[in-house]
Amino acid sequence: MTIKVGDKLPDVKLVKATEAGPEAVQSADYFAGKKVAIFSVPGAFTPTCSARHLPGYVDKAGELKAKGVDEIVATAVNDPFVMGAWNKAAGSDDITMLADGNGDFAEAMGLTMDGSAFGLGKRGQRWSAIVEDGVVKELNVEAPGDFSVSSAEHLLGQL
Repeated sequence: MTIKVGDKLPDVKLVKATEAGPEAVQSADYFAGKKVAIFSVPGAFTPTCSARHLPGYVDKAGELKAKGVDEIVATAVNDPFVMGAWNKAAGSDDITMLADGNGDFAEAMGLTMDGSAFGLGKRGQRWSAIVEDGVVKELNVEAPGDFSVSSAEHLLGQL
């Protein structure tokens, strides 16, 4: 079942990419007590994700935080080393990378996609959300191949 507005985020293990290396976090604990702008991409270093999705959040980070967002989180079905490298290459200190290496978060959210035809295997869909104290307040899921409602600009307009 796909998560919806008003639902609590599923409680699964994610791995935060940090300067000191991977740090396991439990999603229920991680999202508790704060307002988070979160976006999911099918994969780090993939064309739309690198050319448009992540850069939009880097560019709009200050505006999102000025509207009350405590943290901006990117997630993908990638390992924490790839997520950390992607943040170093194209991100910023304003973006927290949470790796969903096994796809458990995407699966529990009901937001997976099958990229096998492109050699990608099972991945997370492209989406964005505003989460307050672990509860989904806004959710924007893209149609396959689209990039509009999960953008930083769209999410900013929802705050």
